[in-house]
Amino acid sequence: MKILVLNCGSSSLKYQLIDMASQLALAKGLVERIGIEGSRIVHEKGSLPKINITGDIPNHEVAVSFVIEALLHTDHGVIKSLEQIRAVGHRVVHGGEFFSSSVIINKDVKKAIEDCFELAPLHNPANLTGILACEKLMANVPQVAVFDTAFHQTMPAKAYIYAVDYDLYENYGIRKYGFHGTSHKYVSQRAADMLGKPIENLKLITCHLGNGASICAVDAGKCIDTSMGMTPLEGLIMGTRSGDIDPAAVSYIMNKKGLNTSQVDNLLNKESGMLAISGISSDFRDIEEAAAKGNKRARLALDAFCYRAAKYIGAYAAALNGVDAIIFTAGVGENAATTRESICSYLNYLGVNIDKEKNSVRGKEVDFSKKDAKVKVLAVPTNEELVIARDTVSLCEK
Repeated sequence: MKILVLNCGSSSLKYQLIDMASQLALAKGLVERIGIEGSRIVHEKGSLPKINITGDIPNHEVAVSFVIEALLHTDHGVIKSLEQIRAVGHRVVHGGEFFSSSVIINKDVKKAIEDCFELAPLHNPANLTGILACEKLMANVPQVAVFDTAFHQTMPAKAYIYAVDYDLYENYGIRKYGFHGTSHKYVSQRAADMLGKPIENLKLITCHLGNGASICAVDAGKCIDTSMGMTPLEGLIMGTRSGDIDPAAVSYIMNKKGLNTSQVDNLLNKESGMLAISGISSDFRDIEEAAAKGNKRARLALDAFCYRAAKYIGAYAAALNGVDAIIFTAGVGENAATTRESICSYLNYLGVNIDKEKNSVRGKEVDFSKKDAKVKVLAVPTNEELVIARDTVSLCEK
């Protein structure tokens, strides 16, 4: 069985065609600059060199058609007909309180995704556009929505409620939702496998650390708290996002700089975080290189990031009333050994004791805690596409 997984952005489309027998990607790629001059698709077939396909791609419908053509191509394609695609799994960023699990897409689901446009204005419209494009081009193929927020719907009210007028929650859905749910779900399940224990018996803290970053407390396989909030802005310091900030500071900044709501939103989401502190880049690799050369602001950015991450881990150890394992994933979590070590240096009181030699890996599964450590520490490469494909298969088989 072959499942097509799509992740539509405002001007991009990531895709993978996964063979569920082997659970490996037969082909994957990225459509870039949709609706912008210089559109192209970067396509990969297995371990073969990447192929660049250029063309006019004015909208997502055309982008999906380019993907289909690449998958069917006689040279770099991997299927002979669309009938070989059993279903399409779509990443959808925000499901609000409507969805606590993945669902087969129908009229009501599309309406609910649209109703969440205000909660995720940069993502949900693009996600829905991709769904509509697939429905038009692949009319008889089932479509499934997998929500970033669904995994976090098990949070208790005491974790997700904000201390503002309760009518704002009841009437406008102002509450914590959390994101990166498919990643937190995958790595927590994979960690249980690595530890050889049922996930129902484990208290885990999963750290999705990349340009976007969030930490999640997972008790018996269910989320009980997470660092991102109503939007992906809350929580950790990120590449260009501020993370936690005094709300009064926002109005103060607006008054001092004469910014309107749109401008301050842009400031906090796209001009803050590691970029703002370091003054160099939002890319952790650039910042690490500068810090190694003695750049004080780059060093400050890294120190602040690790400190904030360690604080959240400590808070979630309290929320869980103990922790069995801490898991690092995503671009920074999987590849930055020095960042993992720095964060773990704050956690000795929990029983964290890492093996520096085992920690010196990139992009590989590893338990880098010492044998006598009370709390295990793992690095687990995430695979959100596989989670989407698995959920898609499960729903289609039902």
